[in-house]
Amino acid sequence: MPSIRVFLIPLLPVNYKLHSLKPEHEQDLKEGLLLPLMEEFYTIQGEGYNTGKAAYFIRIGGCDVGCHWCDVKESWDANVHPLTSIHTIVEHVQEQKAGSVVVTGGEPLIYNMNALSSLLKEKKIETFIETSGAYPLSGIWDWICLSPKKTMPPLTKVCESANELKVIIFNKHDFIWAEEQAGRVSKNCYLYLQPEWSKHEQLLPEIIDYVKTHPKWMISLQTHKYMHIP
Repeated sequence: MPSIRVFLIPLLPVNYKLHSLKPEHEQDLKEGLLLPLMEEFYTIQGEGYNTGKAAYFIRIGGCDVGCHWCDVKESWDANVHPLTSIHTIVEHVQEQKAGSVVVTGGEPLIYNMNALSSLLKEKKIETFIETSGAYPLSGIWDWICLSPKKTMPPLTKVCESANELKVIIFNKHDFIWAEEQAGRVSKNCYLYLQPEWSKHEQLLPEIIDYVKTHPKWMISLQTHKYMHIP
């Protein structure tokens, strides 16, 4: 699986100025050598194409996309999560002998992902990212999962680079939104519909019927919640 190489330097949005940032850390944050780390853990991937595979999750704090059904709203404020060296993060990955890493959020592409992903690749670790696509791509990725949100639609470049499109279904209009986004990704991109967890019992029959009549789509479930793992 070839890596996608993108080397852009994203600008932090104005509302993501870290209040506690020391002047000597400003450049390190800009270069992605320090990142606001919410949590990290070794687990089994529960959603989409890579369901069932072991991976080390790195959840980066900070997001202004603002999905009302987000189940990790505590990730939104970057200021409450400690700035952590990427060398420390990668050391933790290696301690677990993890072969792949999923970078998620929050919205990880608010930050420059070049340094973290490059360091992981140097260690022969596969790099996966889950993003809303609202910010420019940076980093070296073996797999890009695009999970677009209506509040901040994805950028064209992210759509074109996505390996997987995962659309969360919360209401009937989301099927229309899903088709619009499917028209923006490449023909080789895998297409998934996933019920929002709080309504999954209600929505699953509708999604099943939809996929049966629109077989280009597949169903993604949050299997980690069924397995009671993070």
